Amino acid sequence: MAPRAALLLAALALLLAAAPAAAAPGVFQVRRKFPAGGDAGGNITALRAHDGRRHGRLLAAADLKLGGLGLPTDTGLYFTEINLGTPPKHYFLQVDTGSDILWVNCITCDECPRKSGLGLDLTLYDPKASSTGSTVLCDQEFCAATYGGKLPGCSSNVPCEYKVMYGDGSSTTGFFVTDALQFDQVTGDGQTKPGNASVTFGCGAQQGGDLGTSNQALDGIIGFGQANTSMLSQLAAAGKVKKVFAHCLDIVQGGGIFAIGNVVQPKVKTTPLVPDMPHFNVNLKSVDVDGTTLELPANIFETGDKKGTIIDSGTTLTYLPELVFKEVMLAVFKKHQDITFRNVQEFLCFQYSGSVDDGFPTITFHFEDDLALHVYPHEYFFANGNDMYCVGFQNGGSQSKDGKDIVLMGDLVLSNKLVVYDLENQVIGWTDYNCSSSIKVKDDKTGATYTVNSHDISSSGWRFHWHKSLVLLLVTVVCSYLIC
Repeated sequence: MAPRAALLLAALALLLAAAPAAAAPGVFQVRRKFPAGGDAGGNITALRAHDGRRHGRLLAAADLKLGGLGLPTDTGLYFTEINLGTPPKHYFLQVDTGSDILWVNCITCDECPRKSGLGLDLTLYDPKASSTGSTVLCDQEFCAATYGGKLPGCSSNVPCEYKVMYGDGSSTTGFFVTDALQFDQVTGDGQTKPGNASVTFGCGAQQGGDLGTSNQALDGIIGFGQANTSMLSQLAAAGKVKKVFAHCLDIVQGGGIFAIGNVVQPKVKTTPLVPDMPHFNVNLKSVDVDGTTLELPANIFETGDKKGTIIDSGTTLTYLPELVFKEVMLAVFKKHQDITFRNVQEFLCFQYSGSVDDGFPTITFHFEDDLALHVYPHEYFFANGNDMYCVGFQNGGSQSKDGKDIVLMGDLVLSNKLVVYDLENQVIGWTDYNCSSSIKVKDDKTGATYTVNSHDISSSGWRFHWHKSLVLLLVTVVCSYLIC
């Protein structure tokens, strides 16, 4: 074996040996806040644990304004603003393609945060203060459909309850309510008007763990998963929208584009979603580095029990099976035998004074139906101080035994790309794109095509300063993507 390859493999071995022991299978006890700025410090260890524990939380055309920045050394999340109730009140929610319900903190919650270090004004939802709000009862159709039948012990006037558990021990418990949702309906180029619909969502009555703290909190989570409980599915069932949405996450300036509706420009090539899967699973065929296909076992990417490839905007980094991870790293550093690697809090890091885009190769993932995902050096490396870079790809084998064979692709590789989720046709696709620009969507009711611009709601009147703030991330386990 060449000396350079041996050194890199030794560095990888050190990373595996240094992985912290879990307090429970697949679980790391970490905080959910990350100091932003040039030197991430202890920030990046918490980020790695965030991804490792991530739970599978996993409108005519509509325009959701985005805020946030997905860099590991910055906020690591994206959020949007919606209005609920009559009269409508504002709520800031983390956007998550991996979960299936919308929930907000409820007025009856004693431990729910009232303030946020993000510089956002938080609002507790009060169903009694809304003239259109009503509690969903356990004997109503929504509850029975959600739980696959009538709940044991259900009687008249008993609310339909829910509980979501996260891998770090945090939880949200409450009951379902139905109320008016107000969103921005696209009516012209860069123009919107309020659109209204009735949706059912969670009223969080009790938050456990870090969800009950005020540090860097948001009002809740908006899930864009495929289940019938998601806001998107409910709006589609009501004939308000089609089950098609797109996001373009701006890793340069923050914010980006998030639209519901058929994207007609730019054109996006697609790959089929794997049928009957709870998440956005796709068929990965091969990986090449600098145009050379890696020699890997033929079945290493096949979908099966605790295997496969998941596209997930709620994860920041990208996780590869151990063999794939090692082969990718060897190919990436093939021309840099003089680099000295450092283990910085379980990340593979190194000093480099030049442009990483000029000095390192492009990695390309090839999917079914000839769809390629090009990942450039500034997307698989992230800066961690002056001339210090760390690898944004992680060895899935060091995260959990159940997730070791999963390819999990997060924000870093999805950023600066328009990603379209067409659930009507069960396909997903993407293309490289300037997420600070605009896209065109089609209003299927009128046939008109309109421009949807990028947004960064953190730069408006309630702007907070990324480099002076801490950020909240939801931490969970990769294992929970599976039946563990």
